[in-house]
Amino acid sequence: MVPRVATWCVLALLGLSGHALAQTNPAKESGIGVLSPATSSSMATRLEAFRQELAAHGYQDGKNLRIEYRWGDGKDERLSALAGELARLDVSILVVHGVQAAIAARGIGRSMPIVCLLCGDLVGTGLVDSLSRPGGNITGMTSINPATSGKRLELLGEVVRGLKKVAILWNPRNPVAIQEVKETEAAARKFRVNVQSLAVSDAGGFQEAFNAMTKEGTQALIVLSDATYMGRRREIAALALSHKIPSIAWTDELATSGVLMSYGADPVAMSRRAATFVIRILNGASPAELPVEQPTKFKLLVNAKTAKALGVSVPRTLLTRADQILE
Repeated sequence: MVPRVATWCVLALLGLSGHALAQTNPAKESGIGVLSPATSSSMATRLEAFRQELAAHGYQDGKNLRIEYRWGDGKDERLSALAGELARLDVSILVVHGVQAAIAARGIGRSMPIVCLLCGDLVGTGLVDSLSRPGGNITGMTSINPATSGKRLELLGEVVRGLKKVAILWNPRNPVAIQEVKETEAAARKFRVNVQSLAVSDAGGFQEAFNAMTKEGTQALIVLSDATYMGRRREIAALALSHKIPSIAWTDELATSGVLMSYGADPVAMSRRAATFVIRILNGASPAELPVEQPTKFKLLVNAKTAKALGVSVPRTLLTRADQILE
């Protein structure tokens, strides 16, 4: 079953009750820097939820809050320079999207608090000591949940009957991607599905990767989680459609751009939760003592228009479990 409603398991540890958050005193203007390897358009929904949560607790952009944005536009090699720009703009907190951005932000020093809007394996990359006690200047939301790799493969198997070969598209520059590759390969062995692993780190590699899928007779595609890929979501979706490959990705934005399905952590819920970390830090809390949160609410989106264009029939049993069907 795809979970629809869940709660955040460490809410009590963070002490982020409505009463605690209401004790804010945003009288003085604060500066926040937002760093992402994606594009501004791909992050629009998430950031609107982030700003709404801040405003609900008295922090309004353009009034007593100044938010500076820097976008990698699908090029994660730009992140270090962009992090440096934000540091020079007199911001007090950096909000980062993806592990690559977190690493770039850490590179400018360990004194500025860093909040993850949504990052991968913070422990495995050495960015935090543990989820319960980060111990440094980084905290926030992590997307790590090993069960999602098997779930995406299972969902594809419901759409593509007799699935025997699936491709996985992943970014080798993402330091946590290799773990997700291993998890997906382990799930594929369980379902007796062969895996075609395709590593793409730059825009020029996507066409070549899809050509390789067609040549090998690959039946379906799993796009592994990567903040940089959000900036290339329309290209990925268009190539999957033109090559007639049913695909599933990790987040809403790719399904709304034309990928057949997405299954992963609810990006709006995660963005709102990330804002509560910013509020606590603005009020004097130390990121070292704010436990990192993992997702417990997941979403399944099905793009019915893409299904029709691909000529695939999505089972009714799957559609009834979807959180959203895009017509």
